Amino acid sequence: MRHLKAHRKLGRTTEHRISMLRNLATSLINSRDDRIVTTLPKAKELRPFVEKAITLSRRAASLEGNTADVGGLHLRRQAAGFFHAGNYGRAAATGRGQTPPPRTAGVAAIRRLFDELGERFKDRPGGYTRIIKMGRRTGDGAELAIIELVDNAREKEAQASARKRTKAAPKKKASGTAADTKEEAGNEE
Repeated sequence: MRHLKAHRKLGRTTEHRISMLRNLATSLINSRDDRIVTTLPKAKELRPFVEKAITLSRRAASLEGNTADVGGLHLRRQAAGFFHAGNYGRAAATGRGQTPPPRTAGVAAIRRLFDELGERFKDRPGGYTRIIKMGRRTGDGAELAIIELVDNAREKEAQASARKRTKAAPKKKASGTAADTKEEAGNEE
């Protein structure tokens, strides 16, 4: 029986696996195209990991009233657990008169998650990511996949151009029908 064995181990120790998922989640959130390429098993493990963080940002975007600031901060701190926050050793690395080192990509991911993605997925009840299979990688033959966020700019642009094409294409009469040939013959006489 395989009770309580829900996730893939991916050939790594627990610490390594969680760190790898955090890095993949940070890469996905920070990517300009809202997509990354990875192996299929990693993408399947990353999907629920990222979607839980996006749900937290979505909840923060829908908060209203007096508790919005406090609740939003709490949700930000919960979501920070899904990323490498980058504050460890920041104060110790800065001496007197030195500029502090830049924050890591995890802090930028949390910022983008709560500022942009929370608003984008505010009305969506789930299913924030999509996995597209790419085939096998040359070399080791691993199955590759693209994991991407849905409702991205590229997808909206494609939908808008499809709408323009359907509106711009006027419906033409079918030429060569019997009624059209009779009309043309009658006009010539």
